[in-house]
Amino acid sequence: MPSRERYAKLVWGLLLYSLPVIAFGAFVRASMSGDGCGNHWPDCHGTFNPFGHSAERTIEFTHRLSTAIYGIWAALIFVLGIRLFEKGHPVRKAASFTLLFTIFEALIGAVLVKKGWVAGDTSMARAIAMSVHLVNTFFLLGSVAATAVWASGTKRINWKGQGAVGWAIALGFVSLMLLGASGAVTALGDTVFPVTGTHADAINQSLSPTAHFLIRLRMYHPLIAMSVGVYLVLLSGLLSHLRPSPQVKKWSQVVAGLFLFELAIGLLNLALKAPIAMQLVHLFVADLLWIALVMVSAFALAEEVPRAEAALSERAEPIEPRTVKQVIGEYIVLTKPRVISLLLFTTLTAMFAASGGWPGLTLFLSVTIGGYLSAGAANAINMVIDRDIDGTMKRTAKRPTVTQNISSTNALFFGFTLAIISFAILWFGANLLAAMLSLAGLAFYVVIYTLLLKRRTWHNIVIGGAAGAFPPLVGWAAATNELSPLAWILFGIIFVWTPVHFWALALLIKDDYAEAGVPMLPVVHGERATVIQIGLYAVLTAIVSTLPFLQPNVGWTYMGAAILLNIFLFVRYIQLYRTTDRPTAVSMYKYSMLYLAILFLILAVDRSVWM
Repeated sequence: MPSRERYAKLVWGLLLYSLPVIAFGAFVRASMSGDGCGNHWPDCHGTFNPFGHSAERTIEFTHRLSTAIYGIWAALIFVLGIRLFEKGHPVRKAASFTLLFTIFEALIGAVLVKKGWVAGDTSMARAIAMSVHLVNTFFLLGSVAATAVWASGTKRINWKGQGAVGWAIALGFVSLMLLGASGAVTALGDTVFPVTGTHADAINQSLSPTAHFLIRLRMYHPLIAMSVGVYLVLLSGLLSHLRPSPQVKKWSQVVAGLFLFELAIGLLNLALKAPIAMQLVHLFVADLLWIALVMVSAFALAEEVPRAEAALSERAEPIEPRTVKQVIGEYIVLTKPRVISLLLFTTLTAMFAASGGWPGLTLFLSVTIGGYLSAGAANAINMVIDRDIDGTMKRTAKRPTVTQNISSTNALFFGFTLAIISFAILWFGANLLAAMLSLAGLAFYVVIYTLLLKRRTWHNIVIGGAAGAFPPLVGWAAATNELSPLAWILFGIIFVWTPVHFWALALLIKDDYAEAGVPMLPVVHGERATVIQIGLYAVLTAIVSTLPFLQPNVGWTYMGAAILLNIFLFVRYIQLYRTTDRPTAVSMYKYSMLYLAILFLILAVDRSVWM
């Protein structure tokens, strides 16, 4: 009887063996070898020795042999797990699921063969079976990984008190399963309908309403992949902050890193028109990403891991009774309505500019509501992360997360709920591209700005401010389902405008930032350096704001307004440069908001005239 240590090594070995077996199965599909044994299963044309016949026959049956070895290995793990671990130990349950999913995997393979859903078959039934096959493969990998982790000594999962974190992790798994299913169907389409022309031809074929459903689904997989990947990056960043243990931080970084690598592989796969080798690498990295998500979840939900949001709540003062209206008001405060107003305005005016006028009531309402909820979700999550420093600043000391009128756990749940509803509204009310861009802006704000930059460098607002530049992309994509050069110029305008706007505010509240230890520019380098930087970015803003005039359907109405707005911007800046006191800083701050609002409004009006 092996020891528990040897048992753990045996399970890790099975997990490692899983990867080439899965890749081999994908090779059978991609090489059109699935009908190498006809509709015979488990034998191959009446024999168990098919070697020496066709290449397809050899490939298909060799894959079956590899899965038979896997089945024996899984059964051994199940038997030893029952014998080595006491009743109630998580290894027993995980090992049982490993065997169960292994059996189901074999049955799915048998159905594919018996039904003839192999090789060149293009039926909906095959696509569904392939999706189920992929999801079961993920379940199998997850159960093997969980068995390995718990057999190695990691504490069992404790779901009690996990709150939004538990639901967020569950959503991560569901999202990745949906992505895997869409990837399986897309890979099937690449096999039976390979791209033969240019990439433009492939896009046109995918957009044709008369094209086969496997071809039309090609356009969705990249956007689904981007959406899921962005969410996984958001989840990884939050887990590192909310479950601060070395293992969680390490595996969170692995998840984020694997997504970026998978993204690069996916783009290369598209560029090379999905050759078999790239399809296998793509699947291999996807399997690693799933395993990494299992690992970070096992460590994040383990019994001994500290829970940051729970610790914050424990320090809260007793809460006085409140009316329903007061509670609703506090949840609204979490979304920061005043901050959202300008972001939402740039979203809607960009949508009007893209449409050349009224975009329609359904689209208008979808983008308005979805955009607000997405920005509100980002702000609510931000308040949980920044609760410690918000409590030290007068401007933010009364926020519901600081007073704990709304617990950090409930605020997190509220933020994630808004994000999910927002994504759904934007996807079904507009399109998937708009929903993905909105989620990307949310993730950028939370992970890049709040978690990575805000407390580390005065460049935080320069880089992290890009989060506020996503709204016009969302509005433009919602109206056109694409991003034109003008959409990216609008992104650039807000990107270079943000330091002008925010540093004017930072001059007003630099003492608060200093007290909180946040390295904003006025705190680190002083007022004079801040004013000079504002001037540099004011020049950049003026330059970039003229670029829309170079685009089609933008006329002199916009250009004249841009020139006037920039003249007044420089007048305000000169006043600030001469006298850096509170009134002039307030004037610069307020004018910067008016500047952006009028600039985007005039562009929308101008485009409505010219289009």
